[in-house]
Amino acid sequence: MAIGAGAAVCALSAGGAGVADAKIKPVPIECTNGNNAPPGQQPACQGEGLTQVSENQNPAGQAPPGQN
Repeated sequence: MAIGAGAAVCALSAGGAGVADAKIKPVPIECTNGNNAPPGQQPACQGEGLTQVSENQNPAGQAPPGQN
């Protein structure tokens, strides 16, 4: 019985880790053309010659420690 309980704990913890990772995703925060942010291009880039800057965020819009 102890072996079955241990296997269940491992299965649950492995599944939980996958769910937590899926909630953190890159979100566009800034658009630049070198060192400057062109006006009217925040936060997503529109057009060529621009660099999209993104940040990993959770659903609350926060950047978790160690995720960026």
